[in-house]
Amino acid sequence: MYCSGQFCWFSEQPQGAANGKEKDAPSCDLSTVQPSEDEEVERGALKRLSTMWSSFRAKLNRDQVKEPCQESLDSAPVGTTAREQRYMSGHYFFEYLVVVSLKKSKEGAYEPQITYQFPKRDGMVRFQREEEEKTLKAITLFCFPEGISWAPLTEYHSETFSFVLTEIDGSRRNGYCRRLLPHGKGARPPEAFCIISRLACFGLFSKIFDEVEKRHQISMAMIYPFMQSLREAAFPAPGNTVKIKSFVPDKGTEIISLTRPLDSWLEHVDFRTLFRCLTNEEVVLVFAAAAMERRIVFIAVELSTLSQVIHAVAALLYPFTWQHTFISIVPEILIDVVMAPTPYLLGVQKRLMDQVTDQTDVSPPPH
Repeated sequence: MYCSGQFCWFSEQPQGAANGKEKDAPSCDLSTVQPSEDEEVERGALKRLSTMWSSFRAKLNRDQVKEPCQESLDSAPVGTTAREQRYMSGHYFFEYLVVVSLKKSKEGAYEPQITYQFPKRDGMVRFQREEEEKTLKAITLFCFPEGISWAPLTEYHSETFSFVLTEIDGSRRNGYCRRLLPHGKGARPPEAFCIISRLACFGLFSKIFDEVEKRHQISMAMIYPFMQSLREAAFPAPGNTVKIKSFVPDKGTEIISLTRPLDSWLEHVDFRTLFRCLTNEEVVLVFAAAAMERRIVFIAVELSTLSQVIHAVAALLYPFTWQHTFISIVPEILIDVVMAPTPYLLGVQKRLMDQVTDQTDVSPPPH
């Protein structure tokens, strides 16, 4: 296991290591990430990565320019409306916005429950309702992966992170979550705003959370018209901007501009956190472990650090994609997934490190 500050990662022991033929696989600790002392080295590494991916993209896309939205709409079943086609192709901004609150149970423990959902789905048949219930249950687990170990707080540092919901057919939906302390007086548990979307664009959804949070401070009723306008807007192409009109009391009608990065492949990725946590040499070791499809676990205190690092590592494989188990934040109730014999990329909070090392063939980091 390799560690740097409060960030750790490790992968399974390679075959032959027991016989002295190969060194132990590396690992790292992400808990208290300290900025690199040499910012020029960090910027140089980021620039080299950006240049490398731009070169890959140019080669792959040369003479193969396509309109993804048009292609997906053209392949939609005959008889569907444009709105239905856009939803089927994943080009709505989002599928759900939910608010997850911690409610005290009869036993005295705090359990996550959905207290607000937009849009409400009506007219669904039984199997559709069952699937939606499974999705909503999963959302509560990922918004509060710590389980029921919560207590009322007077101060809480707001954090934004993301997770992935994988369907049976292998398709993935992205969950964007912002946890904060609700307005009020005295000690109270935090709550989470969560957006589920098939679109991967962390920076853009972070800005949407800023607008949702601003309206929530006024009234929950202010969130609905904004999200409705957002849902009806066309998702912009890379490099383009969509403008959303929204009314705010005392300020009148505001125009919110949402712009996608020109390079859509990397719009969900922030390599800065990865290079703050790991040295260039350690990044190469992580890349090698991922390319060899090993079992890799990342450990950190902050959920935002976990999600940013693990998505960045997956992006290192471009133009290939990670095809195996991918859980950027593992809820405590699902910690047994580390025992899976198949390749995986997992993000685990540091307080669960003992459970991880007890169930795998790795040793904890040196103190």
